[in-house]
Amino acid sequence: MKSITQKIVTMICLVVVTLPVKATLDKQVTQTDLKKKVLMVVSGHGEEQGEKAPGYEFGEFSKAYLVFQANGIDVDVASPKGGNVVADKYDPATRYNAQVLADKKVMDKLANTFATADINAASYDGVFIVGGKGAMFDLPKDKALQTLISDVYQQQGAVAAVCHGPAALVDVKLADGTYLIANKHVNAFTNEEEQLFGKKWSPTFDFMLEDKLVERGAIFQSSDIMLSHVAVDDRLITGQNPSSTVGVATALVTSLGIDAVTNARYNDDHTLALIADFLAGERAVLAQVSQREASEEKSKQLSFFGMYGFYFFKVAEKESEIEQALDLMTIAQAELNNPVLDVAIAKAQQKLGKNLLAKTTLRQLLKIKPEYQPALELLATL
Repeated sequence: MKSITQKIVTMICLVVVTLPVKATLDKQVTQTDLKKKVLMVVSGHGEEQGEKAPGYEFGEFSKAYLVFQANGIDVDVASPKGGNVVADKYDPATRYNAQVLADKKVMDKLANTFATADINAASYDGVFIVGGKGAMFDLPKDKALQTLISDVYQQQGAVAAVCHGPAALVDVKLADGTYLIANKHVNAFTNEEEQLFGKKWSPTFDFMLEDKLVERGAIFQSSDIMLSHVAVDDRLITGQNPSSTVGVATALVTSLGIDAVTNARYNDDHTLALIADFLAGERAVLAQVSQREASEEKSKQLSFFGMYGFYFFKVAEKESEIEQALDLMTIAQAELNNPVLDVAIAKAQQKLGKNLLAKTTLRQLLKIKPEYQPALELLATL
């Protein structure tokens, strides 16, 4: 904040300014006038960090906010009722979360969000809707938010949403009475992802998000579980899950006519990108990771590979997918040293007709845990 003396000096300079300097000042004013502004919308449903009621995803908020900040975009924050909002449980030490937690300005905005009913759509060039399972409870019911999204879009602004954030779009209609998402390419947290990772709260949802988007006429597209997928259809931008956040935010920046500055890729997003490359056929990815020198980052990557393989195996249908899941689990087997993973590896081996390998896997496990029932039961079937 400028001191009173500084302000007076500035005023005097403006009075005696020469024409060339005035031209420079006019240019600066024009640039300021052109600065873009985005409204970030979060669920206000959360209580006790998702223990009592789910809220918004702090990590998604953090990643998107940092993209907007890096590109010089002003940000306001709103929720259906306004005031303080509660995020689901998150890791404050993660780099992007730590950066936002240290930013008093934006943390104050989260503690004092605007109510969507008090927002003037004309003040914003775009809207970004943050995900989190809380979005399934209050955002679809917020009539003021529906009007806000429709108005921003129809004034040639951009609308973006990630993960469960597209729940806010399901009942948004344009002036001609059609749904905003009708006949547009859209994605969001998929049914498959919900079945794997949303068992705590999804039984209480009013609808499954993927199903409702399709019901409203959207052309739904997606990638494999938890991999980044960004759908861009003119000024409507949607992302599938948390790993899609940076891509969605960057696409929103681009849609505003800004040559987007991209942030350094975060470790979790980078690891999922490696997994996406592997699933696309780049088998060398596994060798590259396994051959790296021992480090904390390598350990985390291997663990991530193993956990992804475990969940990917649950939804794998093709033999090639089962093989990929097995490879991901096997590369992390020693790192994770987890009996649940070992049994999953044996099950994958069994499905692929590798019964001798499955028996070996289970017997090695039973040497360490001789009474481990899931291993004993599976071994009895081989």
